[in-house]
Amino acid sequence: MLNKYLKANIPAAKALVKELRKTYDYASILGSYVLVKRIVVGTANSAIDELESECGFVVKVYKDGRYKEYSCDSLEGLKAKDIVRAVNLKNVCSSEFNVKMLEEKEHVEDFLREDPDKISDKEIVRRLTEIKDDMHKNEKVINTNCVYIKRETSKIFVSEKKCLTQKYDWINAMLVVVTRDGNKIKDNYHAEGEASSLKALNLLKKDSKNVLDIAVRLLDAGPIKPGKYTIITDPSISGLIAHEAFGHGVEMDMFVKNRAKARDYVGKYVASPIVDMYDGAKGVVSAASYFFDDDGVEAHKTQIIKKGILQTGISDSLSALTLGTEPTGNGRRESYKRKVYTRMTNTYFGKGNDKLEDMIKSVKHGYFLFQTNNGMEDPKNWQIQCTASYGLEIKDGKLTGKIVSPVVISGYVVDLLSSISMVSDKVKVIGSGMCGKGHKEWVYVSDGGPYLKAEAKLG
Repeated sequence: MLNKYLKANIPAAKALVKELRKTYDYASILGSYVLVKRIVVGTANSAIDELESECGFVVKVYKDGRYKEYSCDSLEGLKAKDIVRAVNLKNVCSSEFNVKMLEEKEHVEDFLREDPDKISDKEIVRRLTEIKDDMHKNEKVINTNCVYIKRETSKIFVSEKKCLTQKYDWINAMLVVVTRDGNKIKDNYHAEGEASSLKALNLLKKDSKNVLDIAVRLLDAGPIKPGKYTIITDPSISGLIAHEAFGHGVEMDMFVKNRAKARDYVGKYVASPIVDMYDGAKGVVSAASYFFDDDGVEAHKTQIIKKGILQTGISDSLSALTLGTEPTGNGRRESYKRKVYTRMTNTYFGKGNDKLEDMIKSVKHGYFLFQTNNGMEDPKNWQIQCTASYGLEIKDGKLTGKIVSPVVISGYVVDLLSSISMVSDKVKVIGSGMCGKGHKEWVYVSDGGPYLKAEAKLG
């Protein structure tokens, strides 16, 4: 259920909004209470903490074409005159451009998505310990970390026309295995994200054997010979490409600042005609699935690319107002202490009609790429770089057993997406990552998609 403290503050929020409306054309209050539990069972040590938890409020007001904000950790004793005085300061967070006021519709609703499993810390530790001990049965394993993280997010949004509440849970279970052979040291990891504690832990247990197998095989992995190859990407790498290619590239606050080339390509081909791409908190249930964003806008599912053609971008309310478009429910804050930016949520390619086995058989010589490492993209010039933790060689339609690591995909976004020639019929969205806006403003995201066959520069 919704956090009791936030629920108790709804009457105070309504009263404060009513008082602020005497001075401002618009006023709203976002309340946020996030409880994070982290349980780590490792080779060297174990821990349980709640260090990432937070609670606070953001008051937003509008007058004379500008939005201004004021954040605090409590509404107790807060008066409208205090906010009026605070937002008149020169260093207060303010909208950069004069904009019209967002028109809101009447909306009162409570939303709930809770972890269905009531599992004790003791049981979680037992399950993680079992996985850790299994890893150490292999003599080449020198260190293991098993991690369980549960985030319980409660939020309220109160304005003159809206009173919205939401409570949603998300669980991540992660495994990192470090192996050694002489002077060689390698590591491999795997993460599961689910709305259910038991499902996340069970999936981690199921996948742990493969995580160990790859960690050992990586001890014999060599570098790839740089060149252009046919590649098949697993859903993790497909998601990384989606995230970097037309995730950051279509965040419409970048359109406002003329920092994204995509602004000039809406309605044009940017990918193969068999490519579809989506973003949205509503499209799937994953790490970035919520019911309304931090602007109080309901969650959307936005189709970014349809049959290869760029359709639209994603936006927070302020960017949408500046550009004269409808907000897509992508206004997100790192915390109540930070401003809203346009941020990705769940970003993924749509499914196709191909079978994975047929995709592998069609490759004369190339690599099957696995597991996101890191990536970056230049929205202004559409250059992309994505790193896969490892790749498996394919020759004459068969996996040869050769493993290479790491593998870096680079090139021009449109060239890469236009080269996609096969798309599998199954999609997986992986909810275990975070994303920054530049070097900061971290939020939880997910990405994924089907297996993709494409041509790419590897190094």
